[in-house]
Amino acid sequence: MADKIKIGGIIRNPQLALIGVIGLPDRPGAAGIVMNALGRRTLNVEFIAQGLGEQGRANLTFCVNSTDFESAIESLRQDIASEVKAIVFMEDVASVAIFGPDFRQRPAIASQMFSALAQAGINIRAISTSISTVSCVVDQDRLEDALIAVNQTFELP
Repeated sequence: MADKIKIGGIIRNPQLALIGVIGLPDRPGAAGIVMNALGRRTLNVEFIAQGLGEQGRANLTFCVNSTDFESAIESLRQDIASEVKAIVFMEDVASVAIFGPDFRQRPAIASQMFSALAQAGINIRAISTSISTVSCVVDQDRLEDALIAVNQTFELP
C-alpha cells in the first residue's frame, strides 16, 4: 500500500438524525429562515450542506442530535412546510469526519475517504467539506466500520 496521507484526527458523532429540506426557495436568506426556525427552539445543527434543486429551488441537508429530532421536525413543519416541496428525514445516522491543517494542498483526501467507506460497503448519506475537514453521514450501525476504514486509510498523529 502507498504511504498513508497524514491527517490531524477523526471526529465522530454517533447519535444524529439527518433532515432534508427539499425545494427551498433559492433566494437570499432562505437558509437563514430554516436555521432561525431551529434556533428559536435552541436546536443545534451539527452538519449542513446546501445544493442545487430544480427551477429556482435549493435543497438543504443537515443533522441534529437524535434527542432533538422530533422538535426539529415539528418546528420545520410549523414554520416552513408551506414554502418547501418536502421535508425528509432519516433517523439513526452518525457522522465521521477527518481533519487536518493542509487539506487544501491534498486533493486526494476526499476521494480516499469516500473510497475507504465504499470498500467497507458503507453508503454515504450526506457529505460536507471545508478547507480542513471532510465529513460524511453514515448509518449509525456502520459507524464503527467507518472508523476502522478511515483508520486503515489515513495516518493519525
